[in-house]
Amino acid sequence: MKLFVSVVFLISFSLGFAQIQKDLSFTNESELQKVLKKFPSVALAKAPVSADVKEIKDIPYHSLGDRKLLLDGYLHQSAGKKPAVILIHGGGWKSGDKEMMMPLAQSIASQGYQCFAVEYRLSGEAKYPAGIDDVLNAIRFLKSNAARFNIDAYKIAVLGTSSGGQMAALTGTKYSGQVSAVIDIDGILAFSHPQSKEGTLAAEWLGGTYQEKPEIWSDASPLCHVDRNSVPVLFINSQYERFQAGRTDMTEVLNRYSIYSRSEKIENSPHTFWMFNPWFEPTVKYVTQFLNKQFKP
Repeated sequence: MKLFVSVVFLISFSLGFAQIQKDLSFTNESELQKVLKKFPSVALAKAPVSADVKEIKDIPYHSLGDRKLLLDGYLHQSAGKKPAVILIHGGGWKSGDKEMMMPLAQSIASQGYQCFAVEYRLSGEAKYPAGIDDVLNAIRFLKSNAARFNIDAYKIAVLGTSSGGQMAALTGTKYSGQVSAVIDIDGILAFSHPQSKEGTLAAEWLGGTYQEKPEIWSDASPLCHVDRNSVPVLFINSQYERFQAGRTDMTEVLNRYSIYSRSEKIENSPHTFWMFNPWFEPTVKYVTQFLNKQFKP
């Protein structure tokens, strides 16, 4: 959701002659170099590899002609059905990659969850609501393959970081029947709001500016859909107010309908705190505590 310097590479998805331009301006390394300028002692988080977690990369979950959408599975190997957590990466809806969710997915999976980091179409490939449609198709795929992945299809949470947090929150409000819980890590809840400073990146994803497409900006805002059918939400925020846009308003609505929510704040941190030590472990702790409350009472 930040304004990144645009660095675009042409890459092949190994789909015959289909090639898609993918923006690689937001990567682990590029974000590390940025964060080091203010926090010189940070390091990229790496979850300890657990013998209990099996990784399965690049599982096709949906096809659009020659275009195959993929997800990565991080599966706890103990017996029995387990809750699932779908992870949506950030990158201003235009960059980022499912691989960037690996440390979070590994750590959460080690606590007895089946985790899936999802690829979705970015703004350079398709405009809203294409990316949301992709997330919904991933959810349907996992539900229909619940036995294959040892999933409890009635216990599915969606977790997103930054722009992925906005997508996760939208899934849990506009499409609340598809999931049971939401974890929004520093993702806005309203595109047009006194706290929000969304501009170019949002316009690229939503197909126009607020002045041009006000109805689309509203439709993509989770705050516009929260109601009595919404699911429990965990908000984890950085110190930056703009990424909390709509949180207070949404919490008030959830409280009105007695829907559980919890807000945590990571003080003195960059926006992308979940990617780095020393903030990675507190983030995982908040996430697993919330998931355990929802799914392992």
